[in-house]
Amino acid sequence: MIVVRGKSSLVAVVALIFLAIATTSNADEIVRIGHFAPLTGMSAHVGKDDQNGARLAIEEINAKQLVIAGKKVKFELDAQDDAADPKTGTVVAQKLVDDGVVAVIGSDMSSTTIPAAKIFSDAGIVQISPGATNPAYTLLGYKTAFRVVGTDAQQGPALANYALTALKARTVAIVDDSTAYGQGLASEFEKGARKQGATVLSHDATNDKAVDFRSILTRIKGEHPDVIMYGGEDATGGPFAKQAAKLGIHARILAGDGVCTESLAELAGTATDNVICSEAGMALSKMPGGAAFSEKYKKRYGQPIQIYAPYSYDSVYILVDAMKRANSTAPAKILAAMPLTHYEGVIGQTAFDSKGDLEQGVISLFYYKQGEKTLIDIMKM
Repeated sequence: MIVVRGKSSLVAVVALIFLAIATTSNADEIVRIGHFAPLTGMSAHVGKDDQNGARLAIEEINAKQLVIAGKKVKFELDAQDDAADPKTGTVVAQKLVDDGVVAVIGSDMSSTTIPAAKIFSDAGIVQISPGATNPAYTLLGYKTAFRVVGTDAQQGPALANYALTALKARTVAIVDDSTAYGQGLASEFEKGARKQGATVLSHDATNDKAVDFRSILTRIKGEHPDVIMYGGEDATGGPFAKQAAKLGIHARILAGDGVCTESLAELAGTATDNVICSEAGMALSKMPGGAAFSEKYKKRYGQPIQIYAPYSYDSVYILVDAMKRANSTAPAKILAAMPLTHYEGVIGQTAFDSKGDLEQGVISLFYYKQGEKTLIDIMKM
């Protein structure tokens, strides 16, 4: 019930009603873009960051009142929580298809991106992942699958190369969290390390819900490795590094983009300074539009970027670019336009190869200094 007191209050209420009607009726067509990522659980902070990037792009595009095929288009983000769980990922993928989305962004997790891919392929709907790095995603052969980050086939060897050349490591111990991402990255690192002549002392598996790594770490301590590689996310990688430090393990800990977040310092404490990690893309500070995007993001959400927001932001613009070139919002027309993408955005130039991977990928390496993430080097792949 709305209670109105006074003429001015009545005018204000009427104005709000007309504004709401105008905002809705201003669009000739409502176009839904799907998004799925972990919004609950241990990786929720990363998934929300991903979603924030996509939402910011949609807000900007809607403000421009875009016209496609003679119709005023308003975009809506259909956001779903995959909880970083493969089964949930397939459920929300089917829900997005049933909701009538024209394209999908997600997930930043390989473990949910890969099983969802078949559902989107069967529906003929474009899927762009802003963070899934397991090579298997685009090797499935689905014409609907694209990604705007590099792969672990690049990231793993890059970490191994750094360990052997810069750190002069000759022996390594490997631990992964048994997910499609963690296990895949660790395996690529192991192949790269062996190829370059390193000795792999052990390769242990834990899980992505683990909180106690002391048993594995105690045994690794007895092996005296030069470096330890951890394949997993920051929610477990942080405690892993912290417990290693408490056990007096001084070997550097290497990790991939799942660990390489702004939240790692909160999760690992001072042990963060013993971590070297990679991102399967350009460092935010070196992205062509990184500084401006970071400022916009902080102004809109009141917090710093974790990792995937620039990629999901550009993914929305890439999809809309395909719609504009196709002069259509039909899923089949969007899909047909995607292979010809040449988009210059926040993350740089995006163009896809025949598999849906980036034509030119880069790997960025970082270390933490007093908890602050600091760029070491950028490797072109």
